[in-house]
Amino acid sequence: MKTKSLFLSIVVAGAFASCSSNKTVLPYFTDISTIKEGTLPADNYLPEIKPDDELYIAVTSANPEATAIYNIATTNPSTRELFGQTITPTPQTYIVTSNGDIEFPELGRIHVAGMTVEQLQAELTAKISKDVDNPIVVVDLVNFQVNVAGEVNHPGPVKVRRNRFSILDALSAAGDMTPYGERSNVLLIRENNGKKEYVHIDMNSSDILTSPYYYLQQNDYIYVEPNKVRQANSKYNQDNAFKLSVISTVVSAASVIASLVIALAVK
Repeated sequence: MKTKSLFLSIVVAGAFASCSSNKTVLPYFTDISTIKEGTLPADNYLPEIKPDDELYIAVTSANPEATAIYNIATTNPSTRELFGQTITPTPQTYIVTSNGDIEFPELGRIHVAGMTVEQLQAELTAKISKDVDNPIVVVDLVNFQVNVAGEVNHPGPVKVRRNRFSILDALSAAGDMTPYGERSNVLLIRENNGKKEYVHIDMNSSDILTSPYYYLQQNDYIYVEPNKVRQANSKYNQDNAFKLSVISTVVSAASVIASLVIALAVK
């Protein structure tokens, strides 16, 4: 009797240990959860311009006629009537070539790859200031978008409207991780100098806050891995679906055979 009780206790303890090992630590930054306050070093968050990026650039000044030559003409007038509808102009943008250049009105070819939008804005302002007093140059990275997939509530592309955008912003925009998301193993894939690089991020650790991957670049891909519980549930569901399929096939075959036997017996 004692042997049976001991064996049962070991089995129960093993089951609890197995369940415990499959649990995901849900909170972020558990290593500083007990620290009331602190400071972290700031990092550069501005994304760099890359080949194939789409840039919106507009130049204006107190004298619009003087800066008109530095702007691409829109495809249609400022407003016009077409079939009873008012059409507004579509802003014209610049696509960065594979060599990292753009062709800018009056200034010619400019190498922009590796620059931030602020650096490009400063360079254009300096060049145009030689002919125009106090020009105002606006530069915007149109195609700043990241993708969030895996165990998040709203997976898909996230359109970014500002330069400062972190992995926490991306997860928030995707509705945060589900309870089945593995916080300790979030994959980030980034294209850098024509090569794909990847890093596994532990969101339970505050180290990400000072990591070069904390602030995102355009076209970054974030994948939240499912934890062991989700994977086990998925395997269980797939196995059950297969068993049900087999059983359904066997029952259908048996039904056909039974019908044939009855038909032959009646004859």
